[in-house]
Amino acid sequence: MDFKTLCIHGSNVKYDTTGAVSVPIFQSATFAHPGVGLSTGYDYSRVQNPTREHLEKTIANLENGTDAMAFSSGMAAVTALMEMFQPGDHIIASDDLYGGSHRLFSHISRKNGLSFDFVNTSDISNITACIRPETKALFIETPSNPMMQVTDISAVSELCKKHGFLLIVDNTFLTPYFQKPLDLGADIVVHSGTKYLGGHNDTLAGFLVVSDSSLSERLRFIYKTVGSCLSPFDSWLLIRGIKTLAVRMERQQENAMKIADWLCTNSRIKSVHYAGLPSHPHIEVSKKQTTGFGAMISFETDCKKTALHLLEHVRVIQYAESLGGVESLITYPMLQTHADIPEEERLAKGINERLLRLSVGLESAEDLIEDLRQALEGA
Repeated sequence: MDFKTLCIHGSNVKYDTTGAVSVPIFQSATFAHPGVGLSTGYDYSRVQNPTREHLEKTIANLENGTDAMAFSSGMAAVTALMEMFQPGDHIIASDDLYGGSHRLFSHISRKNGLSFDFVNTSDISNITACIRPETKALFIETPSNPMMQVTDISAVSELCKKHGFLLIVDNTFLTPYFQKPLDLGADIVVHSGTKYLGGHNDTLAGFLVVSDSSLSERLRFIYKTVGSCLSPFDSWLLIRGIKTLAVRMERQQENAMKIADWLCTNSRIKSVHYAGLPSHPHIEVSKKQTTGFGAMISFETDCKKTALHLLEHVRVIQYAESLGGVESLITYPMLQTHADIPEEERLAKGINERLLRLSVGLESAEDLIEDLRQALEGA
């Protein structure tokens, strides 16, 4: 079945007999048993709920996975994922990583006995140099947040399989519409469903999608035990958002390409990081493993004053955290998404006082460019 059709119909499981076109919201914490030792298949919503099940089957189908689990946020999903590991286990991760993931790994997971090496995973030799006998996983973002580094998923998958550890890919920026990490050899895919999957900046959600039943069994046990499942109503919002995923991703990418090209011509902008630019150092890897480049752009202004002036003078674009919604949002990573990363580490990655991150929405590209132009004019 075509991806666009899957977005709309998701799963062929039917949950009622009324003919409702919209999946019902089963707003129930518990379900009655038809008899002793019998079950309808649903017992308690922390374990499973029909609305959430429809969403999870949809996500699993879109990612070509065997199972998907929906969490109350992206960070709840990553936190549960870390429960797969034991004290003493070692994980290699992208050094250019969402600040929340970096914070979790550095302050919570390390406290729980895990160790981490953060490296530029776009260069496979960096990963190879960090492998130890106790290495259990490689955790990558591609494109990465916020510097848009691209990692060759197939190549690192071969390395992981050779050494016997898991490959985990955060696919939030591209979604399964543009990139399918499981098809390229990943074992687990992570999503912040708050972003493009939901698409409307109105709810939080997270997902783990797995490639085989053994991983599903391990994670399902953790899932029901820690209890960070997505509510029925939020599950319904994600089901509704995913119906337009394909058309949103296409239009947002079209807008992003126009804006990235324009930014490259503006004298107040010193560098532009967008995976779809011909100048991107890993454009050929992107072309090989994706069907699109997404709608996330980071760019560096000529000075701090220009960056601050732009943030305070945009009118259509909103200065706010998050990304992936229909509204365009601009973020100041050093003060927002990556504020908890030590300054020396942050600056080494290029996350400085001049760097801004733009999530391109569905507004007119011409209006967005005009908004950026007028915000830069008086800087």
